[in-house]
Amino acid sequence: MKIENPVLGAIEVSDDKVIEFPAGLPGFGNLRRFALLYEEGGGGRVLLLQSLDDATVAFSLAGPEQLGITYEFPLTDEETNTLLLSRPEDAVVAVIIRKGDDAPASAGLRANFMAPLIINIRQLRGLQKVIEKGCCDIVLRVRG
Repeated sequence: MKIENPVLGAIEVSDDKVIEFPAGLPGFGNLRRFALLYEEGGGGRVLLLQSLDDATVAFSLAGPEQLGITYEFPLTDEETNTLLLSRPEDAVVAVIIRKGDDAPASAGLRANFMAPLIINIRQLRGLQKVIEKGCCDIVLRVRG
């Protein structure tokens, strides 16, 4: 499959790399097929979740551990079934990161820890879990 991204240009994605989000993402419910790409300048630590249904939509992602965060949250039976998840080790968690719209360039990035993405890397199925306040444990690590 080939898509034409306005910034990245032509992108070729093989069918066996397409990640399906059966419910879409909040605010983007009609977009259900995505691919993970490496973002230029991210050193492989920042990924781009590129919509295959709308080439103009892409999200920057990072693993919470890359940001010095460890957190745990439960998945419901329905979420586990949506992901076709039978082994916890097949689940990967990522957060959407972005520059703050109202912050100066020196302020860094903002990460959405209250709506992480969970992707079953074996079945290529994903969902975005909206976490209610106080529903998860967050641990901040100091990098040495």
